[in-house]
Amino acid sequence: MGKPRPYLALALALPLIAFGCAADSQRGIASTKATRAAPDEPVAQIVGMRRLTEAQYRNAIADIFGPDINPAGRFEPIVRPTHQLIATGASSASISPAGLEQFDAMARGIAATVFDDAHRATFVPCTPKSTGQPDDGCAQATLAPIGRYLFRRPLTLAEQAAYVQMAKAATARGGDFYSGLQLALAAMLVSPNFLYVIESAEPDPARPGDLRLDGYSSAARLSFLLWNTTPDDALLSAAGQGRLQDPAQLAAIAQAMVKSPRLEAGVRAFFADMLMFEKFDEIAKDPIVYPRFNQGVAKALPEQLLRTIVDQLVTRDGDYRELFTTRRTFMTRALGPVYNVPVRARSGWELHEFAADDDRAGLLGQAGFLALYAHSGRSSPTIRGRAIRERLLCEPVPDPPGNVNFTVVQDTTNKLLRTARARLSAHATDPACSSCHKITDPLGLPLEHFDGIGAFRATENDAAIDASGTLEGAAFNGASGLGKAIANNPAATECVANRALEYTIGRSTDEEGDALAALEKGFAADGYRLPALMLRLATLPSAYQVRRAPEPKPQVAASGVPSGASQ
Repeated sequence: MGKPRPYLALALALPLIAFGCAADSQRGIASTKATRAAPDEPVAQIVGMRRLTEAQYRNAIADIFGPDINPAGRFEPIVRPTHQLIATGASSASISPAGLEQFDAMARGIAATVFDDAHRATFVPCTPKSTGQPDDGCAQATLAPIGRYLFRRPLTLAEQAAYVQMAKAATARGGDFYSGLQLALAAMLVSPNFLYVIESAEPDPARPGDLRLDGYSSAARLSFLLWNTTPDDALLSAAGQGRLQDPAQLAAIAQAMVKSPRLEAGVRAFFADMLMFEKFDEIAKDPIVYPRFNQGVAKALPEQLLRTIVDQLVTRDGDYRELFTTRRTFMTRALGPVYNVPVRARSGWELHEFAADDDRAGLLGQAGFLALYAHSGRSSPTIRGRAIRERLLCEPVPDPPGNVNFTVVQDTTNKLLRTARARLSAHATDPACSSCHKITDPLGLPLEHFDGIGAFRATENDAAIDASGTLEGAAFNGASGLGKAIANNPAATECVANRALEYTIGRSTDEEGDALAALEKGFAADGYRLPALMLRLATLPSAYQVRRAPEPKPQVAASGVPSGASQ
């Protein structure tokens, strides 16, 4: 790691008080208070923090500075909690020293571009008295509006003074006003106030003694939920005017956002999290076993899934359940050989609809799902079945014992056990394995007509494939039968509502029984339309309410005097 830069230390020190409450935010209301606006305004109470995902960071930079400002660097991943979403992991995600160095490098690159000769006129509303001397007034007029977008709230007077002082000191050292602005902007970009969505609360008039998110925190939650990016000027202005605290005005604003084309970005982000799209970064297939798999295919697989999701749920405003039965998808030339279908378009995407008698249907028949949940050189009914249980039905599956012997399952050359079904049947004779395989395999085996990259096959090792399966006692056959079974299972719609609520609030829904029940009921009443579900989430009162942590009981010492009290 390089030598620490003074501005980086100061940038982190300014909001250090916010970091102090990160752990407390997981338990409820933090005990630490921090100034969030000008000193003459009420002191707000920090109640939560969520680290920006890579997509949110990139979207925010593009929206604030323009799409030609591209952050260059590696993003430290956010750890996904077991059986939960990355959105939940973001609530407790830290940044390592190496990760901070990466953010610092990106920040300096962004700042240099923003204030270079080609861009500075867009962001500097004034002409400095001298380009070689500090100009506090011009620096403040430049940095305060940018800071409002970066921090998703107005800068406090103290923050404005600190960043202007940074710019002034850098200008005095380097003799260039714009280099001073670059350093101050870079400091903003490594501030926790930008890298984390810091949520603060205020007294809730509807619930005396309780708290609700303040206007700016509500704006951030609304924008990241629906558009997966930072609040725009209109939303920040609405927050400053108190309009987001009025249920009627909040509903009108949220409805307009749901109707915007930008909803697609929010839907993409939600399903990428729900379906564990980060695994696509690690996908690798044996080129000898699967010669048709290449970088073009690997790049197209997640996009095909997302295009199908957006087409069904946003563009056509269709029933969520039909996502598992639809015959519509989109193809590129790279994907054509995998699906064995002709693709007319020489570049880009074209609509494709599978025939009614084709076994491919919905998400589960797409190569992206089939390849993601498979091994590098073979398919895996168990991995696919587990993904369906956990990702689509919200039913956690236990991990296998550490001493399980997988030799029988992995030996695809066994002449007596030529199919995955036969090998799994032999493997499941072990009592330690059978309980879990009974949960996963009946859902994964119906997908065995598709190999480890999702290409169709009628046989395995010249043996006919039995693609029958069961779900909750109901028998079906093949991927299309599985899709219908999932669509007809209430757990599928309950699961997506559950995941959507978790995604909104950034924590487990275990204690959200009433809100979840109301959400599921409303989802059904809306015909299982996802935009309607997103609107319900955006206006759900409990999504903006703050749960109070129980007051700690004083520890009583043997003397009968509370610990820490004067004796």
